[in-house]
Amino acid sequence: MSDPLAAGWQATDDPGFIGLVGPILHRSCGEHDAYAFTAEPKHANLINIVHGGMLMAFADRAFGRTAWQAAGRSVATIQFDMQFVSGAKMGDFVETRPEVVRRTSTLVFMRGTLKAGERVVANAHGVWKILG
Repeated sequence: MSDPLAAGWQATDDPGFIGLVGPILHRSCGEHDAYAFTAEPKHANLINIVHGGMLMAFADRAFGRTAWQAAGRSVATIQFDMQFVSGAKMGDFVETRPEVVRRTSTLVFMRGTLKAGERVVANAHGVWKILG
């Protein structure tokens, strides 16, 4: 995507680790936000595609924020799985729209797909513990 901000995406204020690998963008997309990032050289692995750790960190943050929205309070990742389907290339705009599968009184079950355009990059699912 040439100009995500012009397309309605906003940078997520996220200091700490995510601030080092971001920016991660978000925009309203129905009940829950969509999240994205543009693959840059700092995200590359040794074969010049996006490092799997970046994809996992991105999805964990996107899914975690969505779980927090669903729970109405803080959550913590207690289980997270990702299947890498294809490589994300430098310059790709990687997007996910996390889905709440189920919310109980103590847990939020999530799943989602990471895409670069129409190409599936990874599938993920996990469980977040509702805190407090």
